[in-house]
Amino acid sequence: MKIVDLSKENCIVSQYMAELRDKKVQKDSMRFRLNMERIGMFAAMEISKTLSYKETQVQTPLGIAQCKTLEDKVVISSILRAGLTLHNGVLQIFDKAENSFIAAYRKYGNDNKFLIQMEYMSRPPMEGKVLILTDCMIATGSSLLLAYNKLIDEGEPKHTHIVASIVSQAALSYLSKQLPHKRVTLWVGAVDEELTNKAYIIPGLGDAGDLAYGEKL
Repeated sequence: MKIVDLSKENCIVSQYMAELRDKKVQKDSMRFRLNMERIGMFAAMEISKTLSYKETQVQTPLGIAQCKTLEDKVVISSILRAGLTLHNGVLQIFDKAENSFIAAYRKYGNDNKFLIQMEYMSRPPMEGKVLILTDCMIATGSSLLLAYNKLIDEGEPKHTHIVASIVSQAALSYLSKQLPHKRVTLWVGAVDEELTNKAYIIPGLGDAGDLAYGEKL
C-alpha cells in the first residue's frame, strides 16, 4: 500500500486540517463540512493525475479543439455518515463517477471492545474501475477493511484510492499489513499517534459525523 501523507507537504490541506481540529472553529458545522469537502477535492485532483486519459476532438463555435478526457471509470464509495463530506468533495471533481454507500458502525460490549457491524451497502460492479473509498477518520482500520473487502468481493478494481482526513498510526500499520499489494493508495491529511481505550484518535478532532451533521442518539 502506498501512503501519501499530505501533512508532510507544503499545501493548503494543512490550513484545512488546522480548522477541522480547532474546537472554536468546529462550532460552525458548515465550515467543518466545507473543509472536509475541500480535502476531498484536493485529494481528488491529486488522484486525477494518476489516471488514464484519451485524446478527443471537441467542436467549438470557431473550430476543432484537441482535448483529453478521462478514460478510467471511477466509483466513489463512502462509509456513512461522516464519509459523506469527503465523498461530496471527490464527487465535485469526478462528477461523472458512479457512487456507492456503506452503513457500518461499532457495536460495543461491556469491556469497551467492539465489533464492526455492516447493515447496508449499495455499489455498482467494480471490475477494472478506479475505486475511491472515503472515510473521514480511520482509527483502527477495521471498518474500512471490512468495507473494502465487501466492495471488491465480486470484482477487483484497477486501483483503489483511500481518502481520509486523519488516520491513526495503529490503523496505518494494520492496513499496511492487510493491504500489502501495490494497487492501493492511501491519501491522508494527517497521521496521529495515539488511540484511547475506546479506539478514539488522539489528538484527532472529535466525532466527525456529529460535527458535520449534529449529535446522534
